[in-house]
Amino acid sequence: MHTFQPYPIDLIEMNPFTKIGKEWALVTAGDKEKANTMTVSWGGVGVLWGKNVVYIFIRDSRYTKEFIDSHEFFSLSFLGEEYRESLNYCGSHSGRNEDKFHKAALTPAFRHSIPYPDEANLVLLCRKMAAVPITEDTFIDPQIMEKWYADHDMHTMYVGEIIDAMAR
Repeated sequence: MHTFQPYPIDLIEMNPFTKIGKEWALVTAGDKEKANTMTVSWGGVGVLWGKNVVYIFIRDSRYTKEFIDSHEFFSLSFLGEEYRESLNYCGSHSGRNEDKFHKAALTPAFRHSIPYPDEANLVLLCRKMAAVPITEDTFIDPQIMEKWYADHDMHTMYVGEIIDAMAR
């Protein structure tokens, strides 16, 4: 297990366009009995409802969605480039019928009973505040539906208050 230190949220310096959009992150939810993780490349960080938040998007078909929906907390974790294969694996395989942590060479760890991969460099522990289904009628630009949702596998946007941050 790695040693993580609490990290003041106001000291976090990261470019969300790079960290989330290009380098990707892992969203993890569950408990010590069973947890799942998946790669996310859509989302952001900011301030909403007077809180420091993350927002992520998870398709209805994803196994991790079941964990996010049934638990109050989740983590958003950032890993170094040396874990690119793990990120690729977690974004292209389901944990329904396998231990995805093991297959992706990741180690589940917990803080406040919230799961995250021990290999991360930065972890944001979040309390779920909102789950907003994305529906076809919300699009003003019809090309979004055509390009991203031709199969009608829609996303839910989750907003989570960052309750703790830690880094190695």
